[in-house]
Amino acid sequence: MKTDFTFHPIGVIRSCFTEKFGIPRQPGLVPAARATLEVFSPYDRDEAFRDLDAFSHLWVIFVFHGIPAGKWRPTVRPPRLGGNRRTGVFATRSGFRPNPIGMSAATLESICRKDGKLTLELSGVDLLDRTPVLDIKPYLPYADAPSGAFGGFADRPPEKNLPVACCPAAKKSLADLEKTHPGFGELLEQVLGADPRPAYVEQHTDREEFGLRLYNVNVRWRVDDKEIIVQAVEIDTKN
Repeated sequence: MKTDFTFHPIGVIRSCFTEKFGIPRQPGLVPAARATLEVFSPYDRDEAFRDLDAFSHLWVIFVFHGIPAGKWRPTVRPPRLGGNRRTGVFATRSGFRPNPIGMSAATLESICRKDGKLTLELSGVDLLDRTPVLDIKPYLPYADAPSGAFGGFADRPPEKNLPVACCPAAKKSLADLEKTHPGFGELLEQVLGADPRPAYVEQHTDREEFGLRLYNVNVRWRVDDKEIIVQAVEIDTKN
């Protein structure tokens, strides 16, 4: 019997990733990536989160809100397969699903209440800013990381870890930025070191220059002999 369900978000993510390009392909790959989960009323009751701080990690169940509704695909091209081979959507974590629901394991840094709002501070996230959250659940190591488990075509973490350098102007900008965005340099190095370029770039184009946005900061960078060189780091004063 076909049944429809209506879900109401319990909160929203405020993330360092303000656009999709640059988001790590899985959680935990960029430990410096931070996010705040703002919990909505009436779910923001202190007792609802009692004892959650005894867990180091949690599962965030969310909606892929950056993907147009109804755009599910039966097969997709996973980045881990170089973007050249199609596989079934249910064998991937792609957002192009019949129901655009995702799950992500994040480190729970703290639970706070500020200005009347209950928030969860998270790290190691792969979540787009303003992502609606449907639920959270504690991560259980014995159940969620079973001994002998294997992961098909993504059995191991990605191997790419490109060195990141900065031109003099970008290095100065980063130093200045640390005054208002502490830890930004570490975040940028981890995001770029994970090589956020689309999987097809190396094989099908000669493109060397790219741009991404973290928080309200625009970054331009290029790839030169397997090294990433940051060319410009600029705060967007328009937004």
